[in-house]
Amino acid sequence: MKHLMLDIYTDYLICQNKYATATGLSELMSGEVTHDKITRFLSSNEQGSKELWEYIKPSLRRHEEASGGVLILDDSIEEKPYTDENEIVCWHYSHTHKRHVKGVNIISCLVNYGEVSLPVGYEIVRKEMEFCDAQTQQLKRQASVSKNEHFRKLLRLCKANSVLFDYVLADNWFGAKENFEFIHKELGKFFIIGIKSNRIVALTKEDKLSGRFQRVSSLEMEDGQSKKVWLKGLSFELVLLKKVFTNEDGSTGVLYLVSNDLDRDADCLYQIYQKRWKIEMFHKSIKQNASLEKSPTKRVRTQANHIFASMVAFCKLELLHIATATNHFALKYKLLVKANLASMHELALLKQSILPA
Repeated sequence: MKHLMLDIYTDYLICQNKYATATGLSELMSGEVTHDKITRFLSSNEQGSKELWEYIKPSLRRHEEASGGVLILDDSIEEKPYTDENEIVCWHYSHTHKRHVKGVNIISCLVNYGEVSLPVGYEIVRKEMEFCDAQTQQLKRQASVSKNEHFRKLLRLCKANSVLFDYVLADNWFGAKENFEFIHKELGKFFIIGIKSNRIVALTKEDKLSGRFQRVSSLEMEDGQSKKVWLKGLSFELVLLKKVFTNEDGSTGVLYLVSNDLDRDADCLYQIYQKRWKIEMFHKSIKQNASLEKSPTKRVRTQANHIFASMVAFCKLELLHIATATNHFALKYKLLVKANLASMHELALLKQSILPA
C-alpha cells in the first residue's frame, strides 16, 4: 500500500499546478484515496537518501556508463516564507539573493551520464540547536552537522552504493581542503571544484615547504590558462584554472577551478566542469515540475517526506525524458494542455444547463 501511495502522490506532484494538498489529491481521485490515507502516508516513517536509492537503483543500473560519469553536488533553498519555523524550515544564507531567506536547505547529489541525470542522494540541513545571539539577544538556530560534512556523507554513500563516476563537480562553497583530501585519498577519484580568489597557493613544492604562498587573485593568469599549484594545507599538487565569464547583467566575473587530474589540459577540464549546470536544471525542474515548493505541510516529518516524494517525481520525469526525448518542461506543458482540454469539455457540459431549450 505504501508503494502504491508513493506512486499516486508523486504522479499528483507532476500533474498538479497549484498547491499539493491531501484534500486536492483526494478530490482528484474522486474519494478512492481518502484524505486520511494521504495524511498517514506523509506522516509515516521519514524517507530519505536510502529510500531514494532503493527507488532509482534499477533504472540507474540500466543507464549507467563505465566511464564518463560525473557526480554533481550543490545545495538549494526551498523557500517557505509563511511556514512556521522549525529545525528544517529556518533561516539560511542564499547565494542567489545575497541575504538570509526562510526555507529548507537541501544538499543534492546528482549523477550524470551524457543526457541522463538522476539524483542518487540528498541531505536536508537541520538546524536543531537553538542559542541566544550575544549581540542581538535573539534566539537563533545552528546545525550540528556542517554542509561540508553532508557533502562527504553523500560521497561516502555513493561509494557504498557502487555508483559509477570519474569526477566530482561542485562550486566554491564546497571547496574545503577536507573535501579535496577525502575525494583524492579515500575515494580515489578526480574532482573539479571551484575555489575563492582569496585562497593562497604556492607555485612549486619548494615554495610550499618554504612558506612562500600568494593569493590566487594575485597570480598572472590569462582567461582559460592553467597552472600547477600547491594549495595551502593540502598534501598533493593541483591544477588551477582561470575562466572569465559574462553575467546576465553584462558584468564580468572570474571563476577559479582546481582539479587533481594533472594530465588534462585547461579546455578539457572546463568542458567537464560545464556538466555542473545539470544540477541547476535539476533545481529548476524539481521546483517547477515536481511541486517541491508547493506543499503546505507543517510538521518536520511531513515536510521531509514531501521532499522525498518530489525527488521521486523528478526521477519519473527524467525517465520519461529518456523514453520520449522530451524535456521536463515540455512534458509538464503537455499535461497542462490535456487538463485544459478536459476542463473546457466539462465547462461545455455545464453551459448546457443555462442555454435555452
